[in-house]
Parts: sequence; structure tokens; C-alpha cells
Amino acid sequence: MIPFPGQRPDGTVLQDAGATLWAQDLAQVAASGFDAVDPTDSWLRIADLTPARRAEFMGLCDGLGLSVPALSTSRRSVIDPVHGDAHLAYSHRVIDCAAELGIGHVSFGLFGPLTAAQQKALWFWTEAGVPNPDDAETRDRAVTRIRDLARHAETCGVAIALEMYEDTYLGTAPEAVRFVTDVDHPSVRLNIDIGNLIRLHRPVAPWAEMIEICAPHAGYWHVKNYTRIEDPSGLVMTHPAPLLGGTINWRAAIERALDLDFASPFLVEHYGGDGLSVCAQNRDYLRQILTLKEARDDIRP
Repeated sequence: MIPFPGQRPDGTVLQDAGATLWAQDLAQVAASGFDAVDPTDSWLRIADLTPARRAEFMGLCDGLGLSVPALSTSRRSVIDPVHGDAHLAYSHRVIDCAAELGIGHVSFGLFGPLTAAQQKALWFWTEAGVPNPDDAETRDRAVTRIRDLARHAETCGVAIALEMYEDTYLGTAPEAVRFVTDVDHPSVRLNIDIGNLIRLHRPVAPWAEMIEICAPHAGYWHVKNYTRIEDPSGLVMTHPAPLLGGTINWRAAIERALDLDFASPFLVEHYGGDGLSVCAQNRDYLRQILTLKEARDDIRP
């Protein structure tokens, strides 16, 4: 739902709006050939809807032929210096909401709200965000709080994925694996959204290296691509691209994860332009990868 803002140009906030506005966006998703949707909370916080409105939302999805296999959160870090306690309570509500609605996967991250400079930029990732504190006490608090969420999720039959994001405790492949290993809970895996890292205008590890390190820990997976240009002078430029046309070879990345028994849903994302149509193309590309991988596996001796 990234192409759909949570607030309309006239100031209407989708969270407070009637179901008619929800239906307008969801109908476009269904018309683009999707049969499943992640109501990412930058669009709508379904965990904070009243039971009646949540039922209305699910009724809309059902009527459009859209299942809800996963629910992602964005910029609601449980260690936010101001809102961390509130975000932790919200994260527990997300797990309860997922369990109530039969949603099997939730995604949490440790990245904070956009800065003023990021909000003004054409592409927010070209400006620095607020990093996680470089101290053991705060990192330990993050591990403890995620483990607390994991214990809750386990009782509900919900799986947690932690989103990789720059300058957080999940900001590089080794850091992400170290963090999920420290959490040490079977309900927690990595959302290896390496597009968040490939798009940065600074040196980053090669995408294949990140996949090799993180794929054994992969859970619910956000996928997007960027064209990355690195000039010998040190200048780096990036731009959103469809999955099959950017710097990351998603066929190779996904096949590697499948070889390691990856079995979770994908969320297709794209920033800029007609994001929904690009997402639809990305969906078809993923299905092609999965079909070809299955066919090859079937003919192996």
C-alpha cells in the first residue's frame, strides 16, 4: 500500500475516514490483479480500529477477493526515545489484531520517523535519518522488547519479521543476523529488505553478500529494487527500479532463499511513478521465478 498515502491532499486522514476511502484504494489493488494485501500501517492502522470498523475493513477485503496474510508496521520503533513505550504497546496490539484476523505474519522495525530534511527531499533516503543509539543499554532494551513481542506472538501463532534498515541495529547483514540471534526466539526472523540498503548514496555491501548472510534467517520479505550507479570518484546515485530491472538480481536472491527452505509471503513495494502498476509487474515476476524454480526442482535427478 506504499503508493497510497495515509493522508489525502485535502487533509483527510485515512485512519479517521469512512470506509468509502478505504474501498477506493483497495479496489485499485484488486483491479491490478492482486488477491492479497498487507494493510501497511503508514496507510491504515487496522490494529487501532474499533472492532466494528475492523470488521468493516475485512468485509471490504473479502468482497474484493483480497486476503490479508501479513501486516507491516513502519517507523514505530519500540526504542523510540519519546514514543518507545507507546510503540511497544501498539506492537502488542498489532499481534493481537493479527491473531484475531488470522494474519500469520507481522513486520516490525527499529527505524524512526522521517526527519524534516527527509520530508523535504525528493527521495527521503538521500538524507540521513536518526540512527539507533550506539550504546549497549539501548540495544539490550531493543533485544528484550522484541523478545517480549516474540513470546506474545508465539502464543498467538503469529510470526515476526524484523526489517533491515540503515543505521539501526539491523542496518547491515552481520548486524541484522547478530540481532536476531541475540533475540533467540523461534517466532522471530529477518525481513531482509535489502532494497533499503542498496538505495543509500554511500558505500554498502554487495547485494549477493547480504543475501548469503541473511537468507538462512529470512521470514516475511519486503522486496523492491533500485538502479545503483557508483562513479570512480566516489559519487553514488540511486533510483527506484522494477524488480527485474535494477541492481539486485532478485531471481538469484530468491532462489538462494528457496534453497534454504524459505516459505513466507512477499510484499512488493515501489516508490515513485505509477507504483501500483510496478508492484503488479513485480508480483508477476515473482510468480515467474517461483514457477521456474519449481519446474527445475522437479526435473532434477
